[in-house]
Amino acid sequence: MYKLLIVDDEPAIRTLVKKYAVFEGYEIDEAADGMEAVMKCRVTRYDLVIMDIMMPELDGFSACREIRKSSNVPVIMLSARGEEYDKIHGFESGADDYVVKPFSGKELMLRVNAVLSRAGANAPQAQRDVFTARGLKVDFASRSVFVDSSEVILTPKEYDLLFYFIKNENIALTRENILSNVWGYDFFGDDRTLDTHIKLLRKNLGEYRDFIKTLRGVGYKFETS
Repeated sequence: MYKLLIVDDEPAIRTLVKKYAVFEGYEIDEAADGMEAVMKCRVTRYDLVIMDIMMPELDGFSACREIRKSSNVPVIMLSARGEEYDKIHGFESGADDYVVKPFSGKELMLRVNAVLSRAGANAPQAQRDVFTARGLKVDFASRSVFVDSSEVILTPKEYDLLFYFIKNENIALTRENILSNVWGYDFFGDDRTLDTHIKLLRKNLGEYRDFIKTLRGVGYKFETS
């Protein structure tokens, strides 16, 4: 059974999310603020965290960054604001998805299912545990990425995106194909989510950012030569 941590300073929101999550068969734990969420993630293994952004003690962005220091648990952020800046900030903090309040409990659970599905479906191929190209090294078994021998920390979604690119090296990938295979066929976002993650992944790859080629009108291609 998957174990979820629901983080929100509003008891009514936690109760609503818990109601739907329990109905879906998930085990639930709760936290009332970001600080409590960070402490709980340090001592308990969760399969996914649903976290509000505006909270006392420690906001969701900061809490997500702290959690990322020791865990790759998927994080879905909740916010009353839907501006692109807030979404980008959320993804930069390590979030895997972003849901704007007010939200449908059923839609949130579909997003939870999709994120959990992708987190469990991207296990590396045994015959290709390590990928290297010039100064870029990706160790699939340990989910580690090194740029010129220095490890870079990616969010779970950035790692999934990079792995998918490497798996399909030199193949032109449409935007729809990438969203379907990395986010799941029931993804509810838009193309800007993909563009944001591509931008962040390129930033983390440093001088090897050009391995990810933009194919105008089509999508992207991962090419190292």
